[in-house]
Amino acid sequence: MEKFELDILGCGSATPTTLHNPSSQVLNIRDKLFMIDCGEGTQLQFRRNKLRFGRLSRIFISHLHGDHCFGLIGLISTLGLLGRTGSIVIHSVAGLEHTLRPEIDFFCKDNPFEVKIETFNPKSSEMIYEDRSVSVKTIPLAHRAPCAGFLFQEKQKEAHLLPDMIKFYNIPVKELAKIKQGSDFVTKEGKVISHERLTIPAKPPRSYAYCSDTAYSEKIVPIIEGVDLLYHEATFADANRSRARKTGHSTARQAAQIAKMANAGKLMLGHFSARYPDNNVLLEEAKEVFPNTVLASEGLREKL
Repeated sequence: MEKFELDILGCGSATPTTLHNPSSQVLNIRDKLFMIDCGEGTQLQFRRNKLRFGRLSRIFISHLHGDHCFGLIGLISTLGLLGRTGSIVIHSVAGLEHTLRPEIDFFCKDNPFEVKIETFNPKSSEMIYEDRSVSVKTIPLAHRAPCAGFLFQEKQKEAHLLPDMIKFYNIPVKELAKIKQGSDFVTKEGKVISHERLTIPAKPPRSYAYCSDTAYSEKIVPIIEGVDLLYHEATFADANRSRARKTGHSTARQAAQIAKMANAGKLMLGHFSARYPDNNVLLEEAKEVFPNTVLASEGLREKL
């Protein structure tokens, strides 16, 4: 089965700690790497996770708080030092061009590749990227700054042909592509051989939703319905629910409630506050609502 893997590079919140790096992760879809957020030091974590810089395709920035984007200039500089020539696209809310472009022009003016910045509207769910393998939609989030999450949806593969059946009915090669796409086959005698008899279905497409940073918001549930893996911020424990609400963040229990309402396959907690030296308190709280919950941690590779 082709790759659909999530690498956690950082899962801490804004205040630096020795436990976690700032937010960043990489989704590997069929050996094409998509970076989600880029906190300070991300390029070092990228190397520690033994990811290939040359495979980095696009970068998605949820919002313009430093713990989610301070690592961009370092990463861009590193890519230049490694000799990258192909352009790289950064998807972001408005404002990144104004802040990042002067840094690029000053520190990376001799880079042999172009940095393109494409903006999206964080207030609506819209398709911002699509290729033959995956589509990416934004997820409007409720934070102090304009912010959006991202829903990555693998595209359904074509059905697999049954060689014995193809041979039995002596089906011409020119018909095979149409059969894989769902067409029936009609013999010379006019007999209809159903698509289902000639193929087996491909495995269901996989999906991943990234939701950080956000206050508790049930509005995202219809967008992420049935997602295989949900990464949802859990900055606070439930005892600090009022603090979470004031700062535009969620508790671990609230993250679990969203996962349950959305019928997610699995929940991963992240964006941990520095006030918790042991994140298991958050894990236990979430598991009371949604048992299939895990903690994000640097170096974790989650295979879907």
